[in-house]
Amino acid sequence: MLSQHPPSAILTPSSTGNKPNLDNTNNGAPAKKSQKNMTKAERRALQEQQRLEKEKRIAAGLPKNAKKAAELLEKQPPSSGGGSKPTTHKPQQTNTAAPTYGDDHLSKKKTHGSNVSSLQKNQVPWLLHLDASMRPDTAGSYKELHPAVKTLALYFSEYKIVGSNARCVAMLQTFAKVIEEHRPPSDATFSRHIQKHLDPHIAYLLATRPMSLSMRECIRWLKKEMSDIVEEDPPLPDDVAQHRLIHRIDHFIRDRITMADQLIVQNGLQKIHDGEVILTFGKSSVVESLLLATKKKGIDFKVIVVDSRPLFEGKLLAAGIDCSYHLLSSVYVALSSVTKVIMGAHALLNNGAVYSRVGTALVAMAASDKQIPVMICCETYKFVNRTQVDSFVMNEIGNPDDLVNTKSSFNSNHQSHPNPTTSALENWREQPNLRLLNLLYDVTPSKYITLVITEVGLIPCTSAPVIWREYNRSNGTTTISALWHPHWMVMWLDKGLLKIITTLLPTPLLPPPLALFAPPISSPALHSQGHGISVVIQSPYTPSQPPHIA
Repeated sequence: MLSQHPPSAILTPSSTGNKPNLDNTNNGAPAKKSQKNMTKAERRALQEQQRLEKEKRIAAGLPKNAKKAAELLEKQPPSSGGGSKPTTHKPQQTNTAAPTYGDDHLSKKKTHGSNVSSLQKNQVPWLLHLDASMRPDTAGSYKELHPAVKTLALYFSEYKIVGSNARCVAMLQTFAKVIEEHRPPSDATFSRHIQKHLDPHIAYLLATRPMSLSMRECIRWLKKEMSDIVEEDPPLPDDVAQHRLIHRIDHFIRDRITMADQLIVQNGLQKIHDGEVILTFGKSSVVESLLLATKKKGIDFKVIVVDSRPLFEGKLLAAGIDCSYHLLSSVYVALSSVTKVIMGAHALLNNGAVYSRVGTALVAMAASDKQIPVMICCETYKFVNRTQVDSFVMNEIGNPDDLVNTKSSFNSNHQSHPNPTTSALENWREQPNLRLLNLLYDVTPSKYITLVITEVGLIPCTSAPVIWREYNRSNGTTTISALWHPHWMVMWLDKGLLKIITTLLPTPLLPPPLALFAPPISSPALHSQGHGISVVIQSPYTPSQPPHIA
């Protein structure tokens, strides 16, 4: 059989001294040498040439496959200079059906081809599958998007809004504004048209900066809410469906993020005592709230902030707390007097691993080596049904230029622009043997995590899949998310093990729970779950809709 090669010329050395002409042009080419007849050196040279050409196609915004790239080049008009090489043009974006949530990679390639080329230049070749942030493009069909979404995408791409909680809240509030101002066509209902209307907005956010795992969970929840509205019988009027969706978004932000952070702070205070030396890495909003609440409570403790390039997030923590500041390279020295390590998380994976800012795994492993407990503060909406054992299958690549210089100044928006002309790596992209890698996240195995502080209590990280399943389960009668109420809440923690959580708001309006309810063993819901009896503690203030026992 004849081997297939890219359309460009490939010259392979031959041991016989006769170099075959492998120039595959439109004028025809002689029979190519079969790989079976090649020597090992020839095959290696051919594979290396194919790999380099594949990188060039990716950098030019062309498909990875050589045949598809050749077909795309044939369809494009030749250059005005009449040269032998065709001009590479960015594929034009057509105004077809709106891209869906799963079309983010395709939309990014279509809309940001030139940006991909500049960002992937001199990148590590075996990590080219990872996504990188890009400046938003307002051309093409994206000009019809809501202005608030364009502004949000710009903030995301320039790292003016960082942190999983801040990004999720900003995204949900922006979507609520889009929903509030949306008016469906006269021949369509709001409940059926709103998802089609939101899809290009979601694709645009995905194209400018990869979404965090928690943001993807929020979008999955939002689409589930929109599907539930569509399935309502009888159908809801447009204004009712619109207000209900906005109301559900507001409740999600309040219950799963804002109030969850307050409960995490209350649960975390149980683990901090006088004389403690707490080490934290970077800047987590919930960890910062926990430390401030500890200071306000009058507990005498010290904080060691470990930070790293290029964001230097830990510099923002200054609230009159006795603290010291270390870089990640000196973490072993900083751990000499530490009693506890408390860090945040971007997501808690199904295998109990923590997906967080790069450097978290190093701190956790160093603390575990010194027998120091490691506690992770994480809201349950960040629990994802995904398993990952390394940081290379899925990650986000930051701008490699951020590693060239240390940022001279740093403000609350994490923005300061280094001066590349003063750096020894000023022309690093022109060095063929130099590649810079700026990964934003890493994965910490569960064996290095002592416990996870959540709004449902202190749990082992291996309970993450159970909690995710209960929060997202729907058996036709209830879901755990529907059981969140200021008067009552229940949570499964493990098979056969049930923990009762009583949620008392900071206001003294709610007395202690008085009534205890349990369904009969023959309940269909219990039969379908097979875990045992689920108990709900309820206060005398009965909600407007009584809870469904699950």
